[in-house]
Amino acid sequence: MRVGITGHQQLDDPEAWPWVATVLRAELAKLALPLIGVTSLAVGADQLLARLVLERGGTIYAVLPFANIERSFSPEHVPAYRELARQATVEVLDTPGTDEDAYLVAGRRVVDLSDIVLAVWDGHPAKGKGGTADVVAYTIRRGVPLIHIDPVSRTVRQHRKQVQN
Repeated sequence: MRVGITGHQQLDDPEAWPWVATVLRAELAKLALPLIGVTSLAVGADQLLARLVLERGGTIYAVLPFANIERSFSPEHVPAYRELARQATVEVLDTPGTDEDAYLVAGRRVVDLSDIVLAVWDGHPAKGKGGTADVVAYTIRRGVPLIHIDPVSRTVRQHRKQVQN
C-alpha cells in the first residue's frame, strides 16, 4: 500500500505532535502491508510519516521538489533529513519556475503515486503555492482517498470522493 503525506511543517501548538503521531500510527496500522511511504521529506508531517512507516517495516519513496533541497532546511533539521533520505528511494523533480511551483508539482506527484493520502492540516488556506491546502484540493479532485487529521480540533475525517468524468 502506497501512503502519501501532506501536512504542516510546524504546528501552532507543538504539543499536538504526539497526538498526530498516535493518529498516524493508528491509520498506518489499518493499511495493508507492505507499506511504502510517499513523501517529500519536509520537516514536520512528512518526516514523521517517514519515520512511522520505517518503524512498521515499510520503505520510503521520496519525491524531492528540486535538487539541493537541503538549502530549504534550517541547519538543525538537515541531519534528520539526510538520515531519512539515505533510507529512501529518491526522485528529484526538475520543475521550471519558483520553489513554490516545485512544491506544488511535488505535492501533486506524491498524490499521483499514492493509494491513500494522509493530510495533517488545520483546514486553513495554503500560506504559499504548493501548501497543504493545495495538495488536499488536488487529492480530492483526483479522487484519491484522503484522511484529514486536524491537529487543531484533534479530529480525523475520511474523504472518499469518486472521480467525475
